[in-house]
Amino acid sequence: MNPTSDLVLEVKQVSAGYRSGGLTKRGGKYKRVLHDVDFSVRHGEILGLVGESGTGKSTLARVILGMVKPEKGQVIHHTPRPQIIFQDPYSSLNPAYSAWWSVEEPLRIYGKYSTEERKERVRDMLLKVGLPEECYDVKPDELSGGQRQRVSIAAALIRRPRFIIADEPVSALDVTIQAQILKLLRQLRDELDLSYLFISHDLNVVYQLCDRVLVMKSGRIVEQGTIDEVYNHPREEYTKKLLEASL
Repeated sequence: MNPTSDLVLEVKQVSAGYRSGGLTKRGGKYKRVLHDVDFSVRHGEILGLVGESGTGKSTLARVILGMVKPEKGQVIHHTPRPQIIFQDPYSSLNPAYSAWWSVEEPLRIYGKYSTEERKERVRDMLLKVGLPEECYDVKPDELSGGQRQRVSIAAALIRRPRFIIADEPVSALDVTIQAQILKLLRQLRDELDLSYLFISHDLNVVYQLCDRVLVMKSGRIVEQGTIDEVYNHPREEYTKKLLEASL
């Protein structure tokens, strides 16, 4: 049996960073952000990535998405490249266009589908994410935060990816709406056979949703395991402090 057949992603000893002038190789002093990061995402799982702000979580997401080239190591995708759900759906949606337009746009860019096929796919996806029909022709600033995040999720899923990076997708929402979006992400995982890398600084949210968890400190994975292993029997002092702070 092929040992990689159950994997959607492998990150192998990846180090990456940026120069002070930005994420380029020209000018400025180079700062390494990620140090020998090594993990995999299994088919069908929700893998959490936790750590304090500035520890490298979003840089890792950019490396996986191909936006930043690793200094060393490699990222191996066993499915087509993942899509991303952002923290702030308002900034990721075009304010000039409707919810329907935002979800249909990736299909228009792809160019493979007829108008009727696009309409059928968009309607099906908006139903899957639970957006009320009266919101289809509404612009983002007229939607609630939870509704905007549902549109953002639908846009990420419209081309049927198998792997999703969710970068702090509920941190801007109140607790009640958070619970609804987490429930939706679980349902979509089961219905669409998805895998997630779920990035968060909120350990309580990760505990509710994820199967396994990676703990990142200063650009390194310092601990990983199942949710129960890491939360009930943390080995690292950093992990213990994060857990204590979440109580």
